[in-house]
Amino acid sequence: MYLKINELNTLPRGDWGTVNRNFKWSVPADFSMAQACCDGWADFDPNRTAIIDLAEDGTRAVWSYRALKDASDRLAAAMQHAGVTTGDRVAILLSQCPEVMVAQFAAMKLGAIVLPLFTLFGEDALAYRLADSGAVLAVTDKAHLDKLVSAGAGTALHTIVTKGGASAEGAPTIVSWDDAMCTSSGAFQKTQVGADDPAVLIYTSGTTGAPKGALHAHRFLLGHLPSVEMVLERPRAGDVGWTPADWAWIGGLMDLAMPTLYFGLPLVSQRMRKFDPDAAFRLIRNEKVSIMFLPPTALKLMRQTKVPKGLSTRAIGSGGESLGADLLAWGVNELCAPINELYGQTECNLVVSSSAGLGVSKPGTMGRAVPGHEVTVIDEGGNQVSTGEVGEIAVRRGDPVMFFGYWNLPEKTKDKFLGDWLRTGDLGRQDDDGYLTYVGRDDDIITSAGYRIGPTEIENCLIGDPDVVNAAAVGVPDPVRTEIVKAFVVLRDGVSPEGISERLGQRVRDRVSPHVAPRAVEFVDALPVTATGKVMRRVLRERG
Repeated sequence: MYLKINELNTLPRGDWGTVNRNFKWSVPADFSMAQACCDGWADFDPNRTAIIDLAEDGTRAVWSYRALKDASDRLAAAMQHAGVTTGDRVAILLSQCPEVMVAQFAAMKLGAIVLPLFTLFGEDALAYRLADSGAVLAVTDKAHLDKLVSAGAGTALHTIVTKGGASAEGAPTIVSWDDAMCTSSGAFQKTQVGADDPAVLIYTSGTTGAPKGALHAHRFLLGHLPSVEMVLERPRAGDVGWTPADWAWIGGLMDLAMPTLYFGLPLVSQRMRKFDPDAAFRLIRNEKVSIMFLPPTALKLMRQTKVPKGLSTRAIGSGGESLGADLLAWGVNELCAPINELYGQTECNLVVSSSAGLGVSKPGTMGRAVPGHEVTVIDEGGNQVSTGEVGEIAVRRGDPVMFFGYWNLPEKTKDKFLGDWLRTGDLGRQDDDGYLTYVGRDDDIITSAGYRIGPTEIENCLIGDPDVVNAAAVGVPDPVRTEIVKAFVVLRDGVSPEGISERLGQRVRDRVSPHVAPRAVEFVDALPVTATGKVMRRVLRERG
């Protein structure tokens, strides 16, 4: 049973045509993420399970919505005592754990803006984001405290709340988590926020240029829901959600974690230092996880290991890189669950999706524009291109999931738009049925012998080989062809590369087209990726 507020923007019943015709946005002016995902459930069904935390030492703790609300109230009071007020930025440097959500909801209750940070960030990356955002308070743990203190030097950061005690001295002020919980009565002056008030500041991955902070309002959770309903095949009572993706990434946070709590379902948290496919399968089986967001890299690794019996998988969402037909078929045949693709970006997430249950599925494509989102393909002048023609994927202004703009970068924000369209920077094409195919980033396009070649189809084909774990295709300079296609390939453990280059080249020639087949193959132990798990093709191009 769901609260009335948590039925907002769920998809109408019926087939795809009916869903599209009948869907209407509902964005109440007083919508608050903390109220919808925490306090509302605590008032309605306080003992309902909110988070199942699996700690590194093997202990398992179950947090109810009442416990989540009580802890976030106490932390909000401590933050307020430290001077946090409406509009302040609050950084969260923690791996997956209940305290991430406690800190998020605490900040939101004060009208503050949450700044999620990856624990893998080094001091320079943290220093840039802390300085650029002007964060005044941070929540972390003992393992990352010293790094955070160093990174915060010379910034506006004046207070750090830390789990596991305090080891740093001097400025900023260090407050232990336990002290914040024990000394606070939970009484604080709550700030009334609304759908259009700022809530989260998420920095782009920075694969080109300096990272930019994308500022989002509370309404952007509502903007995610139609796609979440599609890819997770309408979340329902009895579902349990999990993702290995860090909750500091918009994919981990908004593609699964926050929507799971919105629907009042149990969310599993576990701090995986390194993704282990066998451990992931054990977690899925033991916790009866049924709905998941699994990045393509995780799926590719899981496909290389034995699938255990006794899984409860029902629906899987995946995005960030296009999936091939082989991987989709493996999901259905081995996991007994559809892998539904989704597409979006930090600035405007989850606007294109597939859904097996709604009959929206075509291998090689990302799916269709999600109900409520207007997505098209445009040329350099902002005009819609013809069906099948490659152009830039764009989303019409006024979308609830769309960002306010880049933090303190009005010119960059302006450049992000072309007329009424938000430019994604991604190239794609749309077919007669409305399915969108991702071609690649504009700067990932390979120009060879007059052809413009996207890397995605090549990579999907290579990964379909049973000996290939991962692959990336880039263009490298060639005096005759301008560029040739070069593939960087990660092989299964124990597989010799002898003779595989020719086999892989033939596979692409046979399955895709001779003109896109790699003319050079280099075998590597791993591909360079961003903190969000996206392959950094720029690094590979520079490697040549």
